Amino acid sequence: MGLLLTAILLGMLEGLTEFLPVSSTGHLILGQAIFGYDPAQWSQFNIVIQLGAISAVLVTYRTLFWQMGTGVLRREAEALRFARNIIAGFLPAAVIGLLAKDAIEVMLGSPLVVAIALVVGGIAMLVLERTVRPGPDTGVADMPMRTAVAIGFFQCLAMIPGTSRSGASILGALAMGVGRKTAAEFSFFLAVPTMLGAATVKILDDPVLLAGEAAIGWGEIAAGFITAFLVALAVIRLFVAYVSRHGFAPFAWYRIALGTGVIVWLMSA
Repeated sequence: MGLLLTAILLGMLEGLTEFLPVSSTGHLILGQAIFGYDPAQWSQFNIVIQLGAISAVLVTYRTLFWQMGTGVLRREAEALRFARNIIAGFLPAAVIGLLAKDAIEVMLGSPLVVAIALVVGGIAMLVLERTVRPGPDTGVADMPMRTAVAIGFFQCLAMIPGTSRSGASILGALAMGVGRKTAAEFSFFLAVPTMLGAATVKILDDPVLLAGEAAIGWGEIAAGFITAFLVALAVIRLFVAYVSRHGFAPFAWYRIALGTGVIVWLMSA
């Protein structure tokens, strides 16, 4: 398969899975195993396409971010609560991620870890869907700060590849009595500082990335970025509309089926 086509397919995979509770990192790890490429050579590519997906959040919610940003400057109460909750939800991942980054790097190379995490996360999602009644969709700004902090700690579970950053934060929000739509949107908003921070740490830790000496050409990187951005742009709105009405059970069953299939594949290889 040509590099350009591989880049476009991986960009589609990132855009489809970044904001769904199915683990984009896990899918990229499985993708690298299926396509047979060296993840070290594609590390810059992976960072850039994740930024493409994040750009979709900024574009989709540009009006809200503008209102909240200008509101913070004017010291408006709602905007200050919104910013407070985003910061409170981000800090646990920032601190724990820095402390555990070496252990995380080790797990990133294991398709088996991804498969097990997919199955376990899918089961947890089904249990919560059937036992927890979602609360009202009051909006991110109206969540108590302690709820935002708790969701931030749930998000840290996504440091295990295959768990899903969005899945962990959404499940944490549901467990705390947050409504489905608010849970999904808070997960999107947390993705911006969390993934920008992770990308910054990765680049600063890797002199090859910092120097821009990518094994993959910039044409392929650009194709992956644009593809991830466009696909994520569509997924975000569709996902919020779907889960507001139908819940997360279909994603849970998908996780369980995929994880089980990967485990069988690995055992038979």
